[in-house]
Amino acid sequence: MQIRQDDLSSAATRALLALHLSGMHATSPPGHVFALDLSGLLRPEVTVWSAWDGEEICGIAALHQFAPDAGEVKSMRTHPNHLRRGAAAALLERIIDEARARGLKTLSLETGSGPAFEPALALYRKRGFVDGGAFGGYVQSDFNQFLHLELKARS
Repeated sequence: MQIRQDDLSSAATRALLALHLSGMHATSPPGHVFALDLSGLLRPEVTVWSAWDGEEICGIAALHQFAPDAGEVKSMRTHPNHLRRGAAAALLERIIDEARARGLKTLSLETGSGPAFEPALALYRKRGFVDGGAFGGYVQSDFNQFLHLELKARS
């Protein structure tokens, strides 16, 4: 599997992003979806990576640097044909490495609540993310939750 920075120009990446947005709208009530669409992912403070197995896309994820010392994991999605094959873990590790390289102190994320989100939550918690409060303009509700990872420089 190859992880590479993505400019969002490929049809495969755009199709996976559309699947991601559709899935978020299907599992979250109206007004409670904070996933970035294509225009949001193309903003200069957002960096997107994709995971590939040859010519087949396995997953996407993004780092949104919203403050000089803080970032957010955005738009993490594994293609259904590649679930439980390590794409999400590899993408998350790439985001954490980049956040450290940029000198960020905290990496956070906002995600939904309910059974559909349990596999992602398990991955985040396994990697050291812990439950915490809202950040960066988000508002806590019954439909979302927040996780945070304190980053330490690699020695």
